[in-house]
Amino acid sequence: MNCFSQLKVKPNNDGRYWILLEDLICQWNEFYIKIPKGFITDFASVPRIFWSFLPPVGRYIKPAVLHDYLYRYTKFNRKICDNIFLETMRDMKVPLYQRLLLYLGVRIGGWISYRKYEKQNTKKGR
Repeated sequence: MNCFSQLKVKPNNDGRYWILLEDLICQWNEFYIKIPKGFITDFASVPRIFWSFLPPVGRYIKPAVLHDYLYRYTKFNRKICDNIFLETMRDMKVPLYQRLLLYLGVRIGGWISYRKYEKQNTKKGR
């Protein structure tokens, strides 16, 4: 994965989420994915109990934002979104143990968010 711009964010008023200040353009295989300015992310959705060894931000920050975007707009099926996350973390040289833990986390618990966004998108006709 190549992300052609820096990740520039500011905290949302709630202190939990972050807002992109500029578009983030990423390439995965032949796909160019534009994550637009104003997109809201929580980076990696890691339960607080694991933050000592897997904080919400790290070398995997851009892949996490991309994964949030892919889930939110269900551009691909969930398995593909999760595989893009795994591959992009590898490309960003995220340590193997972190890649596997984060990937396992989205494979086990990601269905909840994905389904929620899938239903929202179906109602909106996306």
